[in-house]
Order: sequence, then structure tokens, then C-alpha cells
Amino acid sequence: MKQQLSIFLLTMALLAPLAEAKAYGFSFQDSAGKTHVLSDYKGKWVLINFWATWCPPCLKEIPDLAALFRERKDIMIIGIAMDYEDTHAVQAFVEELAIPYPIVMGSREIAAQLDELSMLPSSYFFDPEGKPAARQIGVMTRTEIETFIDTY
Repeated sequence: MKQQLSIFLLTMALLAPLAEAKAYGFSFQDSAGKTHVLSDYKGKWVLINFWATWCPPCLKEIPDLAALFRERKDIMIIGIAMDYEDTHAVQAFVEELAIPYPIVMGSREIAAQLDELSMLPSSYFFDPEGKPAARQIGVMTRTEIETFIDTY
């Protein structure tokens, strides 16, 4: 576990500069019609998580993300559902899993606001000042997220 955590932190540190170029002005409209802009969350960590209903690794991390969102007021999570055919099916899925954070119906154009999306799940972190902090490709756990935040 310690080795996995070290690899995670090293990956986060190495990939951080990749998100810096595009991320400062993202604007996402969630399924409830609310627009989310990075500057709205100054003072909080922001985690943008790209996922899909058909992606088993994505589904594995959703319970940890939901718990973080419910329990920590210093973290804002925005989920971006990618590669879907039916928005109603995504909404039903979100309700079934009781995902508490906002969900955006994603597209390549939406993803391009942050980076070139290559794999799901992919997550982008912004520090409380709104600066890009890291990018994680693949599954992450609550423990890994909190350790990264605590050691940033």
C-alpha cells in the first residue's frame, strides 16, 4: 500500500504541469442547469472527474468520491459523464447510485477545456487558489486523494 501511495503521489506531481495550460477558464453546465466555473470555488479543492456508466474502474471510485463530497466541505467534486447515448439513462444511474455531487453531460469539447482526455476515469485537481495541482489517470481512492491534499 505504501508503495502504491508513493507511486500515486509521484504520478500526481509529475502530471501536474499538464493541466496548467488550459484549465483556468472552465465552464460546465450540470444536469440541473447550474453553470460551474472554477472561480466559484475559490478556497476549496476542486476535483473534476471524467467517468462513464459502462466503465468498471469509474464505478469503483464513485463511492469514495461521494463520501468525500458529503463529508468534506473543503472539496468540490464535479463529475463529467462521457460517452453516453442517453442522458436519461445517465440521470437514472446517478440517482440509483445516489451521487451527491453535480454531474455534467460531457463531450470532447467540454473535456478539451482541461486537457486531451485519453482514458477513463481521469481526474483533474485544482488547489484552493484555483491553480492546477494534478491530474490522475485511472482509479483513485479516498485515502489517496486525502493524502495528496494533506501533503500538497
